[in-house]
Amino acid sequence: MFHIATEAEIKAGRVTDVYFLRALEILRARGIHKRVVAEVAAKALPQEWEWAVLAGIEECLELLKGRPVECRGLKEGTVFHAGDPVLEIEGFYEDFAVLETAVLGFLCQASGVATAAAQCKKAAGEKPVMSFGARRMHPAIAPMVERSAYIGGCDGVAVVKSAEVIGIEPVGTMPHAVILLVGDTVEATKAFNEVISVRVPRISLIDTFHDEKFAALEVAEALGDDLYAVRLDTPASRRGNFLKLIEEIRWELDIRGFEDVKIYVSGNIDVKAIRELNGVVDAYGIGTSISDAPIVDFSMDIVHVDGKPIAKRGKKSGVKVVYRCPQCFKTQVLPRNDSAKDCDCGKTMEALTMSLIVGGVAANDFPRPQEIRTYVLAQLLACSS
Repeated sequence: MFHIATEAEIKAGRVTDVYFLRALEILRARGIHKRVVAEVAAKALPQEWEWAVLAGIEECLELLKGRPVECRGLKEGTVFHAGDPVLEIEGFYEDFAVLETAVLGFLCQASGVATAAAQCKKAAGEKPVMSFGARRMHPAIAPMVERSAYIGGCDGVAVVKSAEVIGIEPVGTMPHAVILLVGDTVEATKAFNEVISVRVPRISLIDTFHDEKFAALEVAEALGDDLYAVRLDTPASRRGNFLKLIEEIRWELDIRGFEDVKIYVSGNIDVKAIRELNGVVDAYGIGTSISDAPIVDFSMDIVHVDGKPIAKRGKKSGVKVVYRCPQCFKTQVLPRNDSAKDCDCGKTMEALTMSLIVGGVAANDFPRPQEIRTYVLAQLLACSS
């Protein structure tokens, strides 16, 4: 058996911290039956992020729909800040208590991955960013990881199942394995060109056997106009000054008339590397820095009990609404019955909090991942680096 929970087990509340079960035993024994509002928010964001991208809401709603609860919150893909309530669940506590662990699990990891992808995409600008990191995670969650990376801004994903879930074609070049088995970089690239569908760009991996500059020139001369790009996956122990190496390859390709051959890089690429290399690199394959992104440390806390605001120490009680300025992206979090003031820049603040589940039914259709990604990219224009 794989060490995973089934969808049925997750929906049944089997993936829960045991203390929620004990809490319900106590409440039933004492005859306590109260309607509450529970709020999900992150007190702080990791790695000094100034903002994060919300992901995982769709799975939360899939989990909660059909139960006698009402949900309000931010829609999938919304850029939020520390302290912004991203989800509220209203109902009798016993109707959703055992789902808290799963709700937080859905949101914490997906939002971390989506944010890491967004940071990379913002740094890369118009240059394509591909998600290559599924191999760093348990395969059962590969579709979640790559969907989150895609809606966060990645232009493509590598795993077949992930691409199927998103509704796009998977992307990829060639592995070192095929070059080692063929025995030569140029011959392996020729074989790729002869065998693989012409719909797939011819991107040659040039770091297996020889110096990358000479390998790039050899495959460019062998394939001519058929060659779309070369990819460097050079291990850290051999990189030296990676920027200078790529600049040298670019120079040598250009001076020989191969100006149209693009340069892709992968392997240990993160935001810092993108900012350093973006002047000479045409696209990025990014693995660990996205798939192993730090989680967003959400917590769920009761803020309303039987119509009265109440919360534990360190939390603000009451039902809230998140407002955001459409121009400068400043946010205000206010009690639900308060109206937002105009932003300092003079623009009218807009409410981000919306109904998500009403009477156990999703209030809106789930948007396609492509729509969510477009929404995220539009917001990134207003975000700081």
